[in-house]
Amino acid sequence: MSKDSDWEAYKVPPTRTPVSERVTSFPNPVDFIQTVFNYVVDTPVTFVREWIERQQAKNKFYYYHQKFRRVPDLSECLEDDYLCFFEAEAQWKRDRLVNQEIVEVIRERVNACKQREGPNQFQNCAKEVQLLAQVTKTFQDIYGDLGVHGTARTCLMKQKQRMMEERKKQEAASQ
Repeated sequence: MSKDSDWEAYKVPPTRTPVSERVTSFPNPVDFIQTVFNYVVDTPVTFVREWIERQQAKNKFYYYHQKFRRVPDLSECLEDDYLCFFEAEAQWKRDRLVNQEIVEVIRERVNACKQREGPNQFQNCAKEVQLLAQVTKTFQDIYGDLGVHGTARTCLMKQKQRMMEERKKQEAASQ
């Protein structure tokens, strides 16, 4: 270690810092107020907050992974069970929205592939286009011709008609 001859450039701090002590017969009011605040307000609030955090840590709730329980289909509801009808209708609406979003996501993938591939889109995007055609056909089979005001009941009737037509075709083909 080199010796530095210029002590004025690097002054050494004093070894002891003098502490000024106020000598009074009364305690400092700031210390008293801080102590009272700590015991009256801060400690209970901190305790309650930590208790709530412990309870929330036990059962985490991820709002973005919310899963609804499946309710019975409209065909499974009893005759005068209006609550079941309402729940089945709400479930059908959720399913319709999910299926619309699936079709939209696949359509966006096809458009992105076409944009990315340019003139080679017919070769390189064939799988995506085929998937879009399949998903769109399925969506049209289920929800097509229902219109804006389609309900679970009309969708069920449409499905019933489609199944009857398929059964007739199978019987005609087998004979």
